[in-house]
Amino acid sequence: MSSQQNNPNDPAPNASGAIWQVFAKIEKAFQGTSLGPDRWYIVTMATLVGGNDPELSKELYLYLIAKPEFSTPDQRKALIRRLRETLVKAVSIVGVCKPLEAIMAINSVERDEDKDRSATREGWACDEANLERGMGWLRKVYTGDTNSTLGLFDDHPDFGWISKNITYGLYLSDRQVLDDMDTEMVVLPGIMIQNLPKETRWHIRGTRRIGASMEDVQVVWDSVQLLAGHLGLSLHRVPTVAEVEPEVSELS
Repeated sequence: MSSQQNNPNDPAPNASGAIWQVFAKIEKAFQGTSLGPDRWYIVTMATLVGGNDPELSKELYLYLIAKPEFSTPDQRKALIRRLRETLVKAVSIVGVCKPLEAIMAINSVERDEDKDRSATREGWACDEANLERGMGWLRKVYTGDTNSTLGLFDDHPDFGWISKNITYGLYLSDRQVLDDMDTEMVVLPGIMIQNLPKETRWHIRGTRRIGASMEDVQVVWDSVQLLAGHLGLSLHRVPTVAEVEPEVSELS
């Protein structure tokens, strides 16, 4: 009897897997939000790559390309640009190794005609324009808390420089593929899945400040918790959306 291999041209055999059921629950939950139909998978990808099994990103890709809205090569190229930019931005949140594992896993099941080989960071320069972009986005997320947050790194200025020029300048302020809300859909889940209380608080607050409703942020929070449960991770240190809500209007 010959062994049956996973064929990227026929993702249907994966549909009964437990992780696909989790994807379906998150997708359905987002239908009741104002976040739109194509941000649930950004939240899911950022959570997977920040968790303990980034190779599950392949399953998310297979789940998505089985859908009618991604039935052509051009549609799949547009999809992979969004997924890839999610992983690029995630480098600034979780480090480089997990996003590398994720993109290699996805690449292993991509059809050749679906591959998008464009690049977004060629020609990047760590200059004043980059710093201005980074600070502009940082101020949108932190508003009146910007100076006090950056002040936490006064004793260790390398981290302030990295935050302004690299995290926000190189990665998070780039708008070639993902917009402002897309970007927070990367950052908040990517931090939260690591069970980091301070920065999760900052980005629950920041996501609210850039325009997401409390109810929609709750759906994001619940989705990360759902994936964490599937991955066997405990997010016992992160604040709830309700706990952070009193801070949203402060210094905004």
